[in-house]
Amino acid sequence: MSITRIPFGSIGGKEVFQFTLENKSNMTVKIINFGGIITSLLVPDKTGKVDDVVLGFNNLADYLTDHPYFGALIGRFGNRIAKGRFLLNGKEYRLALNDGENHIHGGNVGFNRVVWDAVEFRNAEGVGVELSYIAKDGEEGYPGNLTTTVSYLLNDRNELIINYLATTDQPTIINLTQHSYFNLKGEGNGDILEHEIMINADRYTAVDEKLIPTGELIPVENTPLDFTAWQPIGARINQVTGGYDHNYVLNRKGTEPTLAASVREPQSGRVMTVYTTEPGMQFYTGNFLDGTFTGKRGAKYGKHSGFCLETQHFPDSPNRPEFPSTVLNPGAVYRQTTIYRFETV
Repeated sequence: MSITRIPFGSIGGKEVFQFTLENKSNMTVKIINFGGIITSLLVPDKTGKVDDVVLGFNNLADYLTDHPYFGALIGRFGNRIAKGRFLLNGKEYRLALNDGENHIHGGNVGFNRVVWDAVEFRNAEGVGVELSYIAKDGEEGYPGNLTTTVSYLLNDRNELIINYLATTDQPTIINLTQHSYFNLKGEGNGDILEHEIMINADRYTAVDEKLIPTGELIPVENTPLDFTAWQPIGARINQVTGGYDHNYVLNRKGTEPTLAASVREPQSGRVMTVYTTEPGMQFYTGNFLDGTFTGKRGAKYGKHSGFCLETQHFPDSPNRPEFPSTVLNPGAVYRQTTIYRFETV
């Protein structure tokens, strides 16, 4: 296994590097410390041919544009917060309204748009890079100095393991996730509608027209959102207004990473399986991609060019006490693990 680092540009005097992790099975992951972005993920198909299965760009300048979070770490709070407001210990906090009248993905300058400190590492499991960032009290409207560490580790089982850890000096809220867009045919090779998916969830969080949860947990049975058995992504997508952009309530037991979803692509034979310690997962099918962005091989990313499986807590949890809590208090430690495993059939 190997790990290398090369310069990838600079922002405001801070150097940005691209780290390349490679295992013995020809799986390669490239990560930059701007936004913790996965810029490339090379995995073999059933014939051994390697292709890049995540959407993204070749240079830092494109990642500095207002792109839809390609490959990025999301924080301090992933997904939406209604009206950009929440109460914590009786005090109201107001956040940026960067999704219409709501707040999304940490604000105008979320964790996806900062330069993280980065250190390479090797251990008995594999090779990786550890990223760290301190979000100051009041940054983007959130309370508390939040110290966050995220490690990406690649092993020889073709697993990319992401471990998240955070502490705070004041009560705050936190919901970290990873926003890679996947296309198991290879980025730029058309849409993902023929990919087949299974999601280990019997319920989802119902939302209003602004994609804010109503508080109801709705059974997926007999709806187009039922992926408890394998289904092509595109089989019923036209029955869902706008396409899939839903938080699934995962069927969980215990505290260890458990199955969240599995996706297989018939042509290449690639299979990606996701395990997580989180209670939810946002399934998003690139509904807002419209050809504006040109990818690494010159292809324009049109509608449904990639899908996201964002392991997380539920949207708007700070305003929904009936949802699993996203409050982090001083002395406590936020931990999350998500694993992306790649195989072929």
